[in-house]
Amino acid sequence: MDVKLNNAVALVTGAAKGIGKAIATSLARNGARVVVADVDEAVAKQTAASLPNAVAIRLDVADEAGVEESIRQIESSHGRIDILVNNAGVNTLKRVNINEFPTDQWDRIMNVDLRGLFFVSRAVSQIMIRTGGGRIVNISSVLGVVPARLQCAFTAAKAGVVNLTRAMAIELAGNKILVNCVAPGSTITEGTEKAFYGSDVAQSEQTKRLLAHIPLGRPGYTEEMAHAVLFLVAPESAYITGQTLCVDGGWSAGGFFRDF
Repeated sequence: MDVKLNNAVALVTGAAKGIGKAIATSLARNGARVVVADVDEAVAKQTAASLPNAVAIRLDVADEAGVEESIRQIESSHGRIDILVNNAGVNTLKRVNINEFPTDQWDRIMNVDLRGLFFVSRAVSQIMIRTGGGRIVNISSVLGVVPARLQCAFTAAKAGVVNLTRAMAIELAGNKILVNCVAPGSTITEGTEKAFYGSDVAQSEQTKRLLAHIPLGRPGYTEEMAHAVLFLVAPESAYITGQTLCVDGGWSAGGFFRDF
């Protein structure tokens, strides 16, 4: 996809690797000046070094004071922030029912996936209001649209992102700030590739069952999630706000009911 972003300043959180890295790469290759933000500063610097016109910063989105200071520094060095992609997020490998779900894991997921998104959006939207507008894309999940078992905290946080996107869109429209959401489905990243295509037989059977419920029959790729973000920040998408775009191979359209 080829979009002219004309040196727009883009901040991508959780951008050191995975979907965030793909988003940062797509924006940079289409002419944006990208700030690669991640709690893992070393890897963020590696990602930024591989991109044209990019810099890296350490950013823990759950740290309110740290977020405020980092956003001030970006404004000081770049003068503006035209695009914000709230990608930073965590989940848990402890998949249990709510009656067994640990409080510390609930708090961790909420603090990063929802509260952190609020901190960053609040700080950046103030800059966008002063400079005449911008684009915000929040990364949710298909589980924020269609809930799944054993992931109560992640499902709740990502559903919150979907409705927060709508609230932000109607509140900020008068300031020429468009706010939309991308909801990825099962996606191959550095962390999930082994789970999808590793040698573990039990995991392989689980993967087959998962893919059987995706109408397109395969997981998504990080670049496909990045294309959706690029579409929403493109100048041609100037009349789209408050929307959630599921990029999931048809799963949320009812693929999970295929055996019924």
